Amino acid sequence: MERVETDILVVGGGIAGLIATAVFAANGHQTLCIDPNAVPQADSAADADLRSTAFLMPAVSLLQEAGLWEGLKPHAAPLRLMRILDAGGRANRVRQRADFLANEIGQEVFGWNIPNWRLRREIAARLDTLPGAGLRPTGFRTIVPRLKDAIVTLSDGAQVAARLVVAADGRASPLRQALDIPVMHTGYGQKAVVFAVQATEPHDGVSTEIHRSGGPFTLVPLPDRDGVPHAAVVWMEDGPTAAALADLPAAEFDAALNDRACGVMGRLSLVGRRAVWPIVSQLAQRFDGPRVALIGEAAHVMPPIGAQGLNTSLADVRCLADLVNSASAAGDDIASAAHLARYTQRRWPDAALRMAGVDALNRASQSSLQPLRDLRGLGLRVLHDVRPLRRLAMRAGMNMG
Repeated sequence: MERVETDILVVGGGIAGLIATAVFAANGHQTLCIDPNAVPQADSAADADLRSTAFLMPAVSLLQEAGLWEGLKPHAAPLRLMRILDAGGRANRVRQRADFLANEIGQEVFGWNIPNWRLRREIAARLDTLPGAGLRPTGFRTIVPRLKDAIVTLSDGAQVAARLVVAADGRASPLRQALDIPVMHTGYGQKAVVFAVQATEPHDGVSTEIHRSGGPFTLVPLPDRDGVPHAAVVWMEDGPTAAALADLPAAEFDAALNDRACGVMGRLSLVGRRAVWPIVSQLAQRFDGPRVALIGEAAHVMPPIGAQGLNTSLADVRCLADLVNSASAAGDDIASAAHLARYTQRRWPDAALRMAGVDALNRASQSSLQPLRDLRGLGLRVLHDVRPLRRLAMRAGMNMG
């Protein structure tokens, strides 16, 4: 039986897991990431994740420190303005508009948006050249925590002895289940249709969220292709409606798409295929176990509103990396019970608070009752027009003090 030793084993090669691997390796820790799924090389691949990720500036700083940003920036579109439109009146047209400018809180941009499939491809390529980093195409089978390390058996039969094991294996997280860590789960009866569009008008660095009913309809800038403006779209609706939208013929889908988009970016046309994702909230009871730390969707899942999901995951990575570095510098066990408990103490309250805020926003956007839609419109106007409140919301959303 093959036996591998490493400082840190990251279980899960999604975006959070790959970035965590790069961060730990860049900090001098021998780090192995495992994932049974091949990294897609194009958006046409059957298993390519068609969503995109908006990296807010604190997350961009983490990417820079790990040596990832230089390879990612050419594929990123800047987000200079966040715009929320309320189209929840009886006529189903825009009646409230709120613009949130990055320069109002001293930032040139809020962040940068990159397609998820390209993120995985570029980060995996970086790991190939990063000393101390490894990516192995296999999965997790069992874990046995011990006094000084944990023994993890992989699906290819090999065993890994790691001082710290990081669960980055998604919302179903087999590693979290193996440790019997409970989760609190909330379903909304919603799904998101995700896809890319080309447009007749430029996005100008504006990310737009349109609220009517069923959930937000969000257009996030992507880099132009051959001079043609493009955007990533997340269209949230109740489950049956989302499924029906995903199955519409292209011409009918484009008609429904342009009706829902309220003229943002001119005339929109579908590019490529559509994918459907269930919308849930989920929070692990704790973010640590014996020799294990949970990050990303293994720890928390929230609806895709306000770019909070992956940015909260990268706050996990930042916190865990700081604790590991501190313990290593002091000659301590990087995965002692005390260090891992400290990780939960620091990250769980923040994740829970952000989940509560996103949950409230989603429920408000989901409502089809006219009085609640009117109340939502009023709340948006107050949030935008009261300057201290507007700035506070922007800084909180970016995880800035």
